[in-house]
Amino acid sequence: MSTVFDFSDWLATTSARTESALERLLDSAQTTPARLHEAMRYAAQGGGKRIRPLLVYAAGQLGNQDEQKEALDAAAVAIECIHAYSLVHDDLPCMDDDDLRRGRPTVHKAFDEATALLVGDALQTRAFEILANASCDPNNRLRMISALAAASGSRGMAGGQAIDLESVGKKLDLAGLQQMHAMKTGALLACAVELGGIAANLQQSQLIQLQNYAKALGLAFQIVDDVLDATADSQTLGKTAGKDAAANKPTYVTLMGLDYAQKQAKELQETAIRSLDGFGEKAQALKELALLVVNRGK
Repeated sequence: MSTVFDFSDWLATTSARTESALERLLDSAQTTPARLHEAMRYAAQGGGKRIRPLLVYAAGQLGNQDEQKEALDAAAVAIECIHAYSLVHDDLPCMDDDDLRRGRPTVHKAFDEATALLVGDALQTRAFEILANASCDPNNRLRMISALAAASGSRGMAGGQAIDLESVGKKLDLAGLQQMHAMKTGALLACAVELGGIAANLQQSQLIQLQNYAKALGLAFQIVDDVLDATADSQTLGKTAGKDAAANKPTYVTLMGLDYAQKQAKELQETAIRSLDGFGEKAQALKELALLVVNRGK
């Protein structure tokens, strides 16, 4: 007899596991240089939805995660370090120039710009140090490092950010917008699922199935971000609302309209969930996360 999956319980337990792993794997704020390590913790432990670590753990449930607990913790913290670094740099005056992140001052406001720059640099390198020391099969360790590097670099997140900056004040067609967000946002979300699958020793055919899920989820995530930027207030978002419109950035809402964007996000959510049919009950957490991503802010 199967046990009924309680997503609320799973979410609370897994979120607590993420925070515990971050606390354990990040350097202490007392480690020299203390100000830099304090700022790194400020950036990485300052709240947030933790969607990427949650995806790591949810994908890990498709295998025997009990045997790979330490590897999953390392993957979850590594990808959150990359995400946190990207936010710190994204908020800098030379990029999106924002004063608010996760409901509190951005790192360059709480500390200073030079420290914020170093925080991003140090979080990025810490991510790969954590994976390099992960307790797992050496081949899996290398695969995780390679996957995270590819998702973070010029053909992934950083490249998507570059296209985003180049597109301010310009008109992108739908294909161009999708490519930008597949790199800027989707690559790291897809990598989170891949890292969990690698750590859990999934077969290549299973990882390919997960790619379909992650591709749809990543695009849905960005569309919902665009919708929320246009419809929610700063208090709800935890960051400055309306920034994209004010900066004349192309978004799904400005390009296709609010109704289209909301409908597209819903369709992508359904696509993501359908792609997990072959995994059975073990994929319930991934299905629930797809619902959470699209329904956030409602």
